[in-house]
Amino acid sequence: MKVAIYARVSTNDQTVENQVRELREVADKMGAAEIKVFTDQGISGAKGRDKRPALDEMLKAVTRREIDKVMIWSVDRMGRSTSDLVLILDEINQSGTDLYIHRNGIDTSTASGKAMFGMLGVFAEFERDMISVRVKAGLERAKANGVKLGRRPTSQIVAKQICERRERGESVRKIAKALDVSIATVSRVANAA
Repeated sequence: MKVAIYARVSTNDQTVENQVRELREVADKMGAAEIKVFTDQGISGAKGRDKRPALDEMLKAVTRREIDKVMIWSVDRMGRSTSDLVLILDEINQSGTDLYIHRNGIDTSTASGKAMFGMLGVFAEFERDMISVRVKAGLERAKANGVKLGRRPTSQIVAKQICERRERGESVRKIAKALDVSIATVSRVANAA
């Protein structure tokens, strides 16, 4: 069995040493033939996969089916954002790779572990739906209080400068940087002219 251990700590003052040591012991007891350790040091769990190089590398190995089981200390080591966590767990599940979560006592290679994993998915989906409901309610409340939603209109002065610079042949990126506006704003104004 090929095992991937993923460990993460949020600050550089912390260490992944305890997580890795304990998970190695468990992997050895499970009969792991090969153990690969992936660690992200000093990176918040709220950051997405694109900001966590070791997590990204591990998930690519999972997708290539080079890993039989992913082991983590606790679910919050994998991620603190529910939406990111659901995507990560789904990717592991879709590849046919088992997941072991030490602190939660979940091992998807067992029937009870699969059931618990399914329940985590149900609760994660519920949380996603609740977030959506709260966001929509907040937007409605803001509208009712007279708050104007959406992007602010580009001032006439900035729009004029964008058009003049585009006519001189400046790139969209250069104009955006010079005027401290987004590339999308420059493109929208230039295309409307």
